[in-house]
Amino acid sequence: MQFLKKILDFYIFSNIHVAVAGFCITKITMIKYGIDQSYTPIFVGLSIIISYNFIRFYEIKTGRLNWFKSWYFEHRKELIILSGIASVFLGYILFFTDFYLKSIFVLFPFAFMTFFYVVPLFKWRKVEFSFRNFPSIKIFSIAVAWAGICVFFPLYEAKIELSFDVYLDFFQRIALLIAITIPFDIRDITSDSKELKTLPQVLGIFATKLIGTYLLFFILILEYFKKTSSFSEILIWVFILGLTGIFLWFSTPKRTRFYTAFWVESIPIIWCIILFYFN
Repeated sequence: MQFLKKILDFYIFSNIHVAVAGFCITKITMIKYGIDQSYTPIFVGLSIIISYNFIRFYEIKTGRLNWFKSWYFEHRKELIILSGIASVFLGYILFFTDFYLKSIFVLFPFAFMTFFYVVPLFKWRKVEFSFRNFPSIKIFSIAVAWAGICVFFPLYEAKIELSFDVYLDFFQRIALLIAITIPFDIRDITSDSKELKTLPQVLGIFATKLIGTYLLFFILILEYFKKTSSFSEILIWVFILGLTGIFLWFSTPKRTRFYTAFWVESIPIIWCIILFYFN
């Protein structure tokens, strides 16, 4: 049992789980727009492993994530090997497949937001300014970066025109990702610096949950304006939004990291599995 726990811990803390979620939420876009063959979901998953492990390393180096420090150094070699393997496969996709290299330019603004999520844009009087440290910006920068990567990137790589429905998908993903991120901010309400001014810190937990719920209804409203929406897609949305709402309202500062880092992060994976079933 202890061995299985170690495997699960490595799966979560090495960011493999969030990489699988990134793969799935990108694959969802491909399924929706009928893209049969593309390396973009794998590209996104591998990029998440590399970038998120770098972010974890940087945060530990700068004195953050003290709860994670001992585990990180205990598994440092494995994490380096994992990131190295991901880098090799990423290079293979870029230079030895029919991957559309110009699509990388679409990633620049979102990669910029990801990189400078923790790395400071600039310093002023020994104070670091990054997206993470701008008051109330943290949750929005995460959502916009993820939405852009999982919607615009795969479509541009497949040379599909960005229609009105695509932009609605983009805003739906932003709203969903904010709702998914809220449980993380609720969990960290006591450990996050008060200067971050996250939504739970500013508005309180209950009001933040209400905002998350309004965003879920907003997603359904946007679905109404799509030209290509189907009854099955609406049913899937209702299920995913209901599941997200359950995780949202059961979130408390006392929830374990497993609740958010595994179960909440699993929402895109569950969504992708359902889409595969319906298709």
